[in-house]
Amino acid sequence: MHLLYLDDSGSVKNAADRHIILAGFSVAEMGIHWLSNRLDGLAERLWPDNPSSLEFHGTEMHNGKKQWRGIGKQDRIDAYHEALGYLTQSRHSRLFCASVHRRAAGIDDPMELAFEHVASRFDRMLGRFHKGGNTQRGLIVLDESAYETSLQALATQFRNHGHRWGQLHNIAEVPLFVNSKATRMIQYADLVAHASRRYFELGDPTYFDPIRTSFDSVGGQIHGLIHRVPGGERCDCFSCVNWRA
Repeated sequence: MHLLYLDDSGSVKNAADRHIILAGFSVAEMGIHWLSNRLDGLAERLWPDNPSSLEFHGTEMHNGKKQWRGIGKQDRIDAYHEALGYLTQSRHSRLFCASVHRRAAGIDDPMELAFEHVASRFDRMLGRFHKGGNTQRGLIVLDESAYETSLQALATQFRNHGHRWGQLHNIAEVPLFVNSKATRMIQYADLVAHASRRYFELGDPTYFDPIRTSFDSVGGQIHGLIHRVPGGERCDCFSCVNWRA
């Protein structure tokens, strides 16, 4: 089984947010324990009195909010990069991200469009594995969200009737929604989503640069990262340059 953990960043209801981000990573089930242990160990070093209560949340780590207020700025930045490093070092994980400019979505809901992109790309990755003899199904797990009902319905529609690029063939069940406090995996997804938001929305590559080569790819062509921009506009971000190459 391969699990795709996702989190969103940016608000459809907030007109000031130009981009809606849905991002995270897929991991083979045998890699979950190793990744979880790495964050547990990092939490023990940073918050030894109650490490299980320390949640790795990108915005809080970057801004020094909540529990992270008591941890120095450089230690927070170092911890963020160390956590991302565990993902990039894991041979069982691949990153995914859809960044959708709200004007590029047209009449569509940008979050649902982002989900369509990510779900279809995850499904195609599983299809490649299947052709290579590694036949495993996939499951999508997201942070608890107001989109729970609509994304579950959308996933069912994709499996039964297809999406604009085909059908989902390798997804075992409708998406599951969990509380980020319950699993370190969603916390990893939050870090990827926050890193991607700072890059696409703010032009800040601080956290994105360390992960940019870890998105699902084949032969140098990146499949796990997409930036949807309004038609006619040129973008020179890492994703768009790779797409034009």
